[in-house]
Amino acid sequence: MAVGMKRKRLDEVADIPIPLSQKLAKATPNSAVPKRSVSVPEDMEPQLQRIAASDRTAFEKKVWNLLCQIPRGHISTYGLLAAHLGSSPRAVGNALRRNPFAPEVPCHRVVATNKTLGGFKGKWPKDGEGITIDEKRRLLHGEGVKIDEKGRVLGTPWASFV
Repeated sequence: MAVGMKRKRLDEVADIPIPLSQKLAKATPNSAVPKRSVSVPEDMEPQLQRIAASDRTAFEKKVWNLLCQIPRGHISTYGLLAAHLGSSPRAVGNALRRNPFAPEVPCHRVVATNKTLGGFKGKWPKDGEGITIDEKRRLLHGEGVKIDEKGRVLGTPWASFV
């Protein structure tokens, strides 16, 4: 391209006017209306709408939206969610602890990096036991997730976040 020449943006090609609604949609990518994504199961749409309508922090909403991407019968880790968000596992755990939509927004599908169950409902178990961990174990088992005799989840953590 010659010096001093400007490139045309794609939306300026052939001088086609762009409707205001499209311009606004481009200007506000984080609008309150959740965008349908192939990676989010259809049954999670109501949950995405509940999250978007909530008055919680933007970070909490991002974490909870990621939870909706983890398929039933799979798990992910605090570390993988944190890496995707550019955050820390502790911050992710704090957002999960504040999830008012559980278990429909499935925070029980997130485990520690070593694949132990980790915490649940803001509580950490003593010696791997406790009513909240039993509940997490029961929810995962009900989805077909296998846990070995040492309390570690079997299989590869899901990491295909978009």
